[in-house]
Amino acid sequence: MNLTSTLRALPLLLGLAGACDAATAPHLLLLDGAVVGTDVVVVGERGTILRSSDQGVTWTDCSAPVASTLTAVSFAPGSPQGWAVGHDALILATNDGGRTWQKQWQGDSLQDSFLDVVALDARRVIAVGAYGLFASTADGGKTWQRRRIAEGDYHLNRLTRGPSDTLYLAGEHGTLLHSHDAGATWQPIDSPYDGSFYGILPLSSSTLLAHGLRGRIYRSTDEGQNWTLVPNEQRALIATALELKNGALLFAGQARAWFVSRDRGLTIAPWPAPVTTAMSKLLQLPNGTLLALGEAGVTLLPAP
Repeated sequence: MNLTSTLRALPLLLGLAGACDAATAPHLLLLDGAVVGTDVVVVGERGTILRSSDQGVTWTDCSAPVASTLTAVSFAPGSPQGWAVGHDALILATNDGGRTWQKQWQGDSLQDSFLDVVALDARRVIAVGAYGLFASTADGGKTWQRRRIAEGDYHLNRLTRGPSDTLYLAGEHGTLLHSHDAGATWQPIDSPYDGSFYGILPLSSSTLLAHGLRGRIYRSTDEGQNWTLVPNEQRALIATALELKNGALLFAGQARAWFVSRDRGLTIAPWPAPVTTAMSKLLQLPNGTLLALGEAGVTLLPAP
């Protein structure tokens, strides 16, 4: 099961609005975020969308008039155009850097849930989700096409764009896929594990780290043809991974599951972050501050 569905719901402290309003500190379930220029936009439960223009110190509420939990957000590189996705097969869009949002598309079945989205540019966007859900647009969201890219109905948990523009997809039951043509076609990557993966962190065109259940992190130096299990005695789910500007790698997930690597993923060590609740996403802001999103909302941390 995806982390977004296992984190417990917290009380909603912010009201919904069509445009940005002043907001209190976001102590509610937040699941994803994206840096837009010098600003940051985060999304979470009950349609929450928050925006900060001061490196996460204060926030404004830019929530769309929807009640669906939003699981992911992405902006086209160098553009104010962005997309947020979530439960109820919902896709929202913004043209002004996240200040205002509109419902752009919704699937026929409200039982469908999107779990991640990547905007390749202002026209090409890919969204994935539960039970093999896959939708894409090539015209900025005017039209969306659904299709099946893998056998089975396994959850597609996380999309990642690599440094060579290769796309990587991680999911349930050992699902690992990659695409070298902007998502037009997908090829399976030989999986070292039949449990769930929650992401692939590409360090180069050939070096990959795949992370998932039970504290498992696998490392490959040949784009997934062979994998090595990174030693880790802690068996907590690892939901998110981030390469920091100083070259360190940071991993987080279930409560107290924080790890750092300073040797490109060959080894990891526990990192004593002052956070005891589950994490869903890590971001590094333009000023170097680490922003952690999850069960307790937003937490600002110094980079390790």
